[in-house]
Amino acid sequence: MEFRGEIKSPRGIEQGGVALSVFGRLFWNHRSVLKTNLMTPAEQEYFVQQITAHQPMLHGYIRSLIPDGDRASDVLQETNLVLWRRADEFTMGENFGGWARKVAYFQILAFYRDHQREKLLFNADLVSAMAEQSEQQFSQQKEWQTALQHCLQKLPNQQRLLIQQRYLPGSSVQRLADEMDRPVGSVSQSLYRIREVLRNCIHSQLRTDSGEITL
Repeated sequence: MEFRGEIKSPRGIEQGGVALSVFGRLFWNHRSVLKTNLMTPAEQEYFVQQITAHQPMLHGYIRSLIPDGDRASDVLQETNLVLWRRADEFTMGENFGGWARKVAYFQILAFYRDHQREKLLFNADLVSAMAEQSEQQFSQQKEWQTALQHCLQKLPNQQRLLIQQRYLPGSSVQRLADEMDRPVGSVSQSLYRIREVLRNCIHSQLRTDSGEITL
């Protein structure tokens, strides 16, 4: 993915007379984890969509290799940060899931190395074998990822933006609530409803794609 231009305030950037997209403003808010150059609005939007759509897969992949839920979530956050920092290495149209799992795999290796003193089991060959098994499992979920992408596009713009903001580096429900001037509970409920809509849409889409008739 090619980066272009110097970083400027979003208000000072236009593409063909059109102000930088809302995705560009999100990138501006989180520019500290990006390269020193700015992605084009189209590249920004594509990358945000991909990293959002692949969160469930990445979480499941990491949990399959790190059973502890809290530690798996920490590794997921580290993986997301690395993905954002290395965004320029990804080319639009390539297999984002495969690339992201590779990044996650090395974060998992780093986790086990860092925690050897806690007597956690670490054997590079064992972790590699486990990762290969998990890779085979998750590589079969292309249909699910396609359905998720389809369902994300069906969301109203505000809902899609909210769920995408949730997975930006450093994001949290509290931070979103502060930025939106809404109660934390209200934002949590909105995210829950969006996830339910996505879950139902995905199930419906998968049934339709498999040839089942839904009423």
